[in-house]
Amino acid sequence: MTSEAVGTGRRGGPIVGFLVLVWACGLIAAAVWLMGISLEQWSVSYDNQPNELENVERRASLALLIAALVATAGPALIALVAYHLRLVRTAVVFLVLTVVIAVPAVPLAASAGRGLDPAPAATTPGPPGHCVEHSGGDTRCPGG
Repeated sequence: MTSEAVGTGRRGGPIVGFLVLVWACGLIAAAVWLMGISLEQWSVSYDNQPNELENVERRASLALLIAALVATAGPALIALVAYHLRLVRTAVVFLVLTVVIAVPAVPLAASAGRGLDPAPAATTPGPPGHCVEHSGGDTRCPGG
């Protein structure tokens, strides 16, 4: 083992450790945010204000989408930095962790993404814009 490889490994350890700490703090912040929105959603559900409930549900979907993104992108970024710093085993561990987290997070994020887009309003068909003839030869169309 050369001194250059040892120096790179020692320099990379604190960087990867710092990224792990930032990722853990991001997960905790997302969890606290989700918990706050959940409590607000519970409170609003008893107020009989549908517009406010829809707003809170939309914010909950956004928070869940961001939490899934942080949970999945964090280890992927750490794996990339670790590989760049030649910490191959650490990179492999975080890459496997990324895949393990992504399996439930991707469907959860897709569901949360659908919650962000409101359902299109139901449209009732209006009268036709043109003259429609009825059977029996009796037309009530202007001019004919």
